[in-house]
Amino acid sequence: MVFSAFSPSRLHRSRRTSAGRARTVLTRAVLAPGLILLVLLGLAAGPAAAHDDLSGSNPADGATVAAVPGAIELTFSSVPSGLGAQVEVLDAKGKSWSDGPVRITDNTAEQSVRAGAPAGEYTVNWRVVSSDSHPIEGVLTFTAESGTSAAPDSAGTAVPIAPAEAEEETPQAAGTDDFPWSIAVMAIVLLALAAVLATTARKRLGANR
Repeated sequence: MVFSAFSPSRLHRSRRTSAGRARTVLTRAVLAPGLILLVLLGLAAGPAAAHDDLSGSNPADGATVAAVPGAIELTFSSVPSGLGAQVEVLDAKGKSWSDGPVRITDNTAEQSVRAGAPAGEYTVNWRVVSSDSHPIEGVLTFTAESGTSAAPDSAGTAVPIAPAEAEEETPQAAGTDDFPWSIAVMAIVLLALAAVLATTARKRLGANR
């Protein structure tokens, strides 16, 4: 008995194979762009999540100095916001010797120390708003072998802090400029490609039924 090359059973198997391939294409068309989009969003979110760091201080953390300095200087990896900046200089008894507001000059925050600060151990509690609008804080200590009797004249190098309203607008403007538009455009292209591939796969699947 001779079977035809186009027997119903063989034709049925061929249709099942084509349908399986169409389903595979449809699945890949939906999943592949989504995975690529997740990777791109993860890469874009990495730099945005990084906050500023304290890169140095004067006096240095844990240092022993000859006398209580006239001002505490904190240097950051980027320019911090002056809004809400706080630096508290406490002696061993917990008394605060901070004098006046914190001054921001470039990426350095400076806090004056009142005259008459005694010798001994000091704790500096600081808190600033980083350039990405997130508050950061920390603690450092130093020891002074003698006290101070006069406050420094640092008015000539100080940069006044901008009004609160202007400071509040700065993070919003920075956030708008830093928006990853290239990622958004690529995401739209990937979604459009996924839609085209899905439509093509559905047509092939329908034609093989």
